[in-house]
Amino acid sequence: MDNIFNRPIIGIVMCRYRLNQHLTQTLQEKYLNAVVAAGGLPVALPHALAEPEILEELLPHLDGILLPGSPSNVQPHLYGENGDEPDADPGRDELSLALMRLVLNRRIPLFAICRGMQEMVVATQGTLHRRLYELPELLEHREDHDLPLEQQYAPAHEVNVQDGGLLSQLLPDCNKFWVNSLHGQGAKTLGSSVRLEAQAADGLVEAISLYDHPFALGVQWHPEWNSDEYALSRLLFDGFITACKNYQKEKRL
Repeated sequence: MDNIFNRPIIGIVMCRYRLNQHLTQTLQEKYLNAVVAAGGLPVALPHALAEPEILEELLPHLDGILLPGSPSNVQPHLYGENGDEPDADPGRDELSLALMRLVLNRRIPLFAICRGMQEMVVATQGTLHRRLYELPELLEHREDHDLPLEQQYAPAHEVNVQDGGLLSQLLPDCNKFWVNSLHGQGAKTLGSSVRLEAQAADGLVEAISLYDHPFALGVQWHPEWNSDEYALSRLLFDGFITACKNYQKEKRL
């Protein structure tokens, strides 16, 4: 077994909610397990780290950033819309967007999942559809909460991979595959620095990357769910951790 302290350190943003009247920050095990299985060492990042001075001191110790999914949604004012989201998480917004700025500047490997991809869209001057289910031309992308988790995370629709991008490098000879779907929001417009990586049959953006970055991938589905059981999910996490290892080596030179 490899020395765990030689593994790349992956910072994962936490989510905030109220538990028994106490404000609580959590991180679902499936993200931690997927990072460990791929060879990384996950470290939870609480919202209090969003202070610029703290992040500047922290980032040299991290080799990658994972923006996980969440039941909460990005606040609309961050992408130019009015109104509120009833299930917003302002602390997560602040930390994730601050990390995105540093990821862009320092070229730190990034893997963004579901809400994380939506944060990636907003951080790069894109916008979001706030309620996909109100758009009749789109598929139903939400899960059925009445079903067992195994069925909620079952494959729901196909995605089509664009040629020449990061996703096609990670998944060679695989230009179409099925993914799970558990989201009510999605990318509406993309910023100029963002490459479209994959779309659903209804045209919704399912994966993005950044043009001028060694590894910055966002996916709208959940590859962390039982990632060790699905070859395509393993390839995504393996690619991310490999990029983190390369970044770790470069820092030591």
